[in-house]
Amino acid sequence: LWVLFDGGLLTPLHPQPQQTLGAEPRENVAPVPGRRSSAQRVKRGWVWNQFFVLEEYMGSEPQYVGKLHSDLDKGVGTVKYTLSGDGAGTVFTIDETTGDIHAIRSLDREEKPFYTLRAQAVDVDTKKPLEPESEFIIKVQDINDNEPKFLDGPYVASVPEMSPVGAYVLQVKATDADDPTYGNSARVVYSILQGQPYFSIDPKTGVIRTALPNMDREVKEQYQVLIQAKDMGGQLGGLAGTTTVNITLTDVNDNPPRFPKSIFHLKVPESSHVGSAIGRIRAVDPDFGKNAEIEYNIVPGDGGNLFEITTDENTQEGVIKLKKPLDFETKKAYTFKVEASNLHLDHRFHSVGPFKDTATVKINVLDMDEPPVFSKPMYTMEVYEDTPVGTIIGAVTAQDLDAGSSSVRYFIDWKNDGNSYFTIDATEGTVATNELLDRESTAQYNFSIVASKVSNPLLTSKVNVIINVLDVNEFPPEISVPYETSVCENAKPGQVIQTITAADKDLSPAGQRFSFRLSPEASNKPNFTVHDYRNNTAGIETRRNGYSRRQQELHFLPVVIEDSSYPVQSSTNTMTIRVCRCDSDGTILSCNVEAIFLPVGLSTGALIAILLCIVILLVIVVLYVALRRQKKKDTLMTSKEDIRDNVIHYDDEGGGEEDTQAFDIGALRNPKVIEDNKIRRDIKPDTLRFPRQRPPAEDNTDIRDFINQRLQENDVDPTAPPYDSLATYAYEGNGSVAESLSSIDSLTTEADQDYDYLSDWGPRFKILADLFGEEES
Repeated sequence: LWVLFDGGLLTPLHPQPQQTLGAEPRENVAPVPGRRSSAQRVKRGWVWNQFFVLEEYMGSEPQYVGKLHSDLDKGVGTVKYTLSGDGAGTVFTIDETTGDIHAIRSLDREEKPFYTLRAQAVDVDTKKPLEPESEFIIKVQDINDNEPKFLDGPYVASVPEMSPVGAYVLQVKATDADDPTYGNSARVVYSILQGQPYFSIDPKTGVIRTALPNMDREVKEQYQVLIQAKDMGGQLGGLAGTTTVNITLTDVNDNPPRFPKSIFHLKVPESSHVGSAIGRIRAVDPDFGKNAEIEYNIVPGDGGNLFEITTDENTQEGVIKLKKPLDFETKKAYTFKVEASNLHLDHRFHSVGPFKDTATVKINVLDMDEPPVFSKPMYTMEVYEDTPVGTIIGAVTAQDLDAGSSSVRYFIDWKNDGNSYFTIDATEGTVATNELLDRESTAQYNFSIVASKVSNPLLTSKVNVIINVLDVNEFPPEISVPYETSVCENAKPGQVIQTITAADKDLSPAGQRFSFRLSPEASNKPNFTVHDYRNNTAGIETRRNGYSRRQQELHFLPVVIEDSSYPVQSSTNTMTIRVCRCDSDGTILSCNVEAIFLPVGLSTGALIAILLCIVILLVIVVLYVALRRQKKKDTLMTSKEDIRDNVIHYDDEGGGEEDTQAFDIGALRNPKVIEDNKIRRDIKPDTLRFPRQRPPAEDNTDIRDFINQRLQENDVDPTAPPYDSLATYAYEGNGSVAESLSSIDSLTTEADQDYDYLSDWGPRFKILADLFGEEES
């Protein structure tokens, strides 16, 4: 096909059969509608082929793509062709003279399906473009070089068991990177390599479905299906990929529970506690999860009311528990039926049959040697507090209910009653007092009595006993509280000045009454009287007109109080009545004989405030003085410390002129050891001078013996001073420049001596050196 493009656009040509996609210029170009007429001059355009290049080309030579040619190219080498755009120079090259395009490396359509390039014809001499730059595309032609891939595999799927044929399981999908628009390279067909006859797959959509009916999870639960995807429409020579699909059959309630046996035998001791588990039974359900949950129920029958059954959620077992106590002597065996049924039913399987099963449970009660049983769960007894010691106040009874009845022995559990106020007869079980009881001290006793079998003392039972101590009227009533009674000087006869009540230490029974009256010796005095109100209270009333504080400040009124218990107890209580000065309304003003007046203008609170201020001022003064003394003391201590820091202690004996260090006693004990020269550390050293080394003096045996003798004498003599010091006798050190000054080793005559060495001893011996030097000269 030829197409004319104004402005020099490219024109495609038919390809040659040899795939050499060359083109030749044509003199005549068909006119294009809407363009200028053919009579006008038409600018020549590019003539080129439709360019395609095969992917994955493996030839030894570069792959020929096509040819570019311009009408202005007369074949004399005046036109130069250039190429730019995607892959120009790296993937595609062009012959500048002929316009041939080659691909210099293998291409992958899946990596890049096409390349957009731009071509231009340039004059070789002037370097100017002969044609406007035109754009063209080189497409990579696909080959089947990619197999289908399951990007989401391997797959996991599930389908309910007992599903019908064709039930949907899963849809798989394989992708092919080849060009789906070119040939069959990307057309995928699915098939099952492994998994028949249980499952099938749609070859086009990849949908997996069940292929067999009534697949039972209890027979086989897991299936592994191998799926293949093949391109080229499944034809021979196509590429294939595989994936695995793991399919699980999920459970449905298609199996009823079944007891493995029809009768369960259980043996239960009669001593089993109420609420305890006495046995387990189990129905088998091959289903899983909630479909295997079982509910157990006891069918009403013989003995079923003594037991109950519950389901263990973990094991799905039926746990039989005891609701009431068992007694071998009463009944030795029980029989009842248990029903097991599913909780979650599936209506699709109702036709299979009832989803329940029944079994018989037989329970045999085992006889156990049981402890004695008390006739009551608790005993309550009463005793008067004045009961003599040894009086029987009650009894407890326990008996052995086993077939071979045994006698019973009783004793008190002293761990709870350490005072042992009571005793019990070991055979009869009678309880008696062991000490005198006092209700006011302890009104109730609570302890335990233990009964044991003679045949087996380890079998015991315990019962709680409460003993209430009854009250005996042994205390007389008394005035409940001490009253502060007063009467006004201007009181009138018959005026009530005080209301009194009574109290009794005894535990008064309900309805007990107290009576009040004056004592016989006070009934003749007309000052006051007692009026009994008959409700356990009484009033003190005046009997005359007017009372005088100056004549008698205090009046004493004896009051007799009696109780109504047996035997009757009474007491005389003396009340003190104070005469006070009152105003006309009866308000008490003063009850003292002489009034005490405080100074006018100063109250007690004001005096306390003044004293508190004085105390605070004294404390401030004391603190100020103490701080001043402490400050002076600190200043003095600081001054002393400054002086003390400048004290230098020299407490070592020197070993010679050169010895400025601590004294080394080893130098005295070994005269042959020459002490190393040491430099003083307390002064800055001048020019370092080394003393002349003299040969050490010969050991003198006489002196050594003399020193050892003196040392022994001082060691033996306990009175030799100093008593707390160590006397050291040794040789003089040899570190001195002048050596030893002792005359022991001196020469016998002065003439034999040479005094030239005095000038070498330094400035200190200058005068001595001058004297001896002059004499010698």
